[in-house]
Amino acid sequence: MSTLSLERSNLRLGLIGLTVALAMLGLGFAAVPLYRLFCQVTGFAGTTQRASESKAAAAAAEGAKLGAAKISVRFDGNTAPDMPWSFGPEQITQTVKLGERHMAFYRAKNNSNVPIVGAASFNVSPEQTGFYFNKIQCFCFTQQTLQPGQEVVMPVLYYVDPAIRNDPDAAPVEQITLSYTFHRVDDID
Repeated sequence: MSTLSLERSNLRLGLIGLTVALAMLGLGFAAVPLYRLFCQVTGFAGTTQRASESKAAAAAAEGAKLGAAKISVRFDGNTAPDMPWSFGPEQITQTVKLGERHMAFYRAKNNSNVPIVGAASFNVSPEQTGFYFNKIQCFCFTQQTLQPGQEVVMPVLYYVDPAIRNDPDAAPVEQITLSYTFHRVDDID
């Protein structure tokens, strides 16, 4: 093999290696948003669904066909260790009709002497129920700013899709837990 063809071969191999390295770097940056999108679409890892008013109305009609089918929803609230807020649900559980809209309330208070911006991460357990738990409106959709000493009540408008009873993995579930953790915004990805 001549020196010129060996140099071309080495250059080509180097360019292939660089392309592979750049592709891996790009995938590394895309992994978090792609995983988040995957979880939102599939309900994987207890990720809840975000519902429109029309989807909620269709679920309500489907729930009405089921009559009195109900499920218990348990509410949980936490803060990250460095978050100087008090945060938790105003009620621990609600027993709800499938497909029917319900509202739950959480209370948050900034216990510090400076304004704090927070965002809530959330999940549902057991995991197989995340696909069926739909939030129409939620404080978790936006960042929340609380002034020093400020206390607010934050609603969640939700429903449990009646299709949960058609899923062999989720149908036996009698209680769903909706859990939120508030983080300082500067602590989130």
